[in-house]
Amino acid sequence: MDSRPTTLLQGTLDLLILQSLMAGEKHGLGVSRRIQQISGGTFVVKPGSLFPALHRMEEQGWISSFWGESENNRRAKYYRLTKAGKKQLEAETKRWDRISWAIAQALEAS
Repeated sequence: MDSRPTTLLQGTLDLLILQSLMAGEKHGLGVSRRIQQISGGTFVVKPGSLFPALHRMEEQGWISSFWGESENNRRAKYYRLTKAGKKQLEAETKRWDRISWAIAQALEAS
């Protein structure tokens, strides 16, 4: 079985999450809303995909978390980008730029 599509999708989700946290810390719903906003509504990340990704990224040291109070006075887990996360965002952005360029070249050739 080929794992490239899953890797590409996971890499895209990682990029979107990291990008959403560049502006500052957010709780899970805030991350989801920001992804939808920055993708122009193209990507809607459901909790079943978002929270495992956030947990994995926290284990990798790309983000950190803390408990706080949300806008509606509820307890919420907030996430913030770490120094390692900023480096990973840079790497993911470069990777995405290479993929975009390769796709554009392939479309021009066809």
